[in-house]
Amino acid sequence: MKNKVVLITGGTSGIGKALAFAFGKAGAKIAVSGRKQQGLDETKAELSAAGIENLTIQADVSVEADCERMVQETVATYGKLDILINNAGISMRALFEDLELDVLRKVMDINFWGTVYSTKYALPHIKAAKGSIIGISSIAGYRGLPARTGYSASKFAMHGFLETLRTELLYSGVHVLLACPGFTASNIRNTALAADGQQQGETPREEEKMMSAEEVADRILKATIKRKRDLIMTTQGKMAVWVNKLLPGLADKLVYNVMAKEKDSPLQKK
Repeated sequence: MKNKVVLITGGTSGIGKALAFAFGKAGAKIAVSGRKQQGLDETKAELSAAGIENLTIQADVSVEADCERMVQETVATYGKLDILINNAGISMRALFEDLELDVLRKVMDINFWGTVYSTKYALPHIKAAKGSIIGISSIAGYRGLPARTGYSASKFAMHGFLETLRTELLYSGVHVLLACPGFTASNIRNTALAADGQQQGETPREEEKMMSAEEVADRILKATIKRKRDLIMTTQGKMAVWVNKLLPGLADKLVYNVMAKEKDSPLQKK
């Protein structure tokens, strides 16, 4: 990673911030985007204090022009772009029948279109560097999760997009990685949208029992160096993928039961 230039979307908290430190400590120059200036200022100070060369860019990945400017600023500062990490994301929790459709649109705009826009403008530079495009996805991109229609749809879309892009770029020297952390301790569930579009506020899961963002970042760094195709990080995640392939009817029931046990779940417990 020495002297590689890495652009991380949504890099001011959770997995994104941990990735900035992991890749930065490995020798990379880091560009971080985020929507809130305060978070960018705090992240810049922390990265600089750790001796990591960094650039922070205020940008909303759901806005195409912001994504174009984000890439331009990174290349203008560092002269190149080696790795794009599509990390910016938002979740939701509500039954589809109760969901305001603007919630689903917002989730798709950030999780899917944010990846598309960022990748579109980064791609010429990534190709020149024979670098990497990374999507921070979820098991929800392999197996639909009840009360997460918008989130699952966005991650399935990300998977289809990046898998197709990987095939198109097969002989270009570009590496494409889909990383699926499983449930990770972060603020994504606190900021998840409810049926009416308001933030959920309180996580429905036991965050302290989950994999840390730092462990996730270290695994993604290693997978990037090894230029792996896919990274599923938890045993539960791997089981979900295989059971869904081999015994989809059983998977329906197992997934329902697991998600119904969440605190204040909209699903009826069976």
